[in-house]
Amino acid sequence: MVLTEIDRDLLERCLQRKPRAWEDFVDRFMGLVVHVVVHSAQSRSFRLSPEDRDDLVSEVFLNVLKNDFAILRHFRGQSSLATYLTVVARRIAVRAMLQQRPQPLPAEGGAGGAVDDVADTSHQPAERISNREEIERLLNGLQEGEARVVRMFHLEGRSYHEISAAVGVPENSIGPILSRARHKLRRGVNQAAG
Repeated sequence: MVLTEIDRDLLERCLQRKPRAWEDFVDRFMGLVVHVVVHSAQSRSFRLSPEDRDDLVSEVFLNVLKNDFAILRHFRGQSSLATYLTVVARRIAVRAMLQQRPQPLPAEGGAGGAVDDVADTSHQPAERISNREEIERLLNGLQEGEARVVRMFHLEGRSYHEISAAVGVPENSIGPILSRARHKLRRGVNQAAG
């Protein structure tokens, strides 16, 4: 979907600092930002009080305002403004949640093994912690650098940026390291089971 005429006009009014432009922008996209914040928190099993939610929504809008609407100035119009703001809001909200480290929701049920917990920790943090000993045992099968990255990401909840700074590798290398480590962990579990 391309940029609509309504959004193009609203964007231009904001960038030109026309009267009521910012209020109209907030009115138009408040529901979207609230939805993105709530969904991002739920998908990461973060418990948000109404105050936490409002703080994160405010954080998103403050970032949009920052540096003379720098985020809006970077918008190239290759998607709808709502799509662009969804991505922006999710990134800002997730970053803020990781910095605040709110209490995770308790996991429901007890399905999934240790490798599933290592591979996808955003859904069942309580299980991840309860399986920590088994995960540590599995991590012994990885090279030291890989194990450290997996431990920092999955057990300590650190961001790619934090891991990159701690281990001295480029931030865009963290994802591939985690992917390779997960593959090795799955292969190790399958060999142990078979």
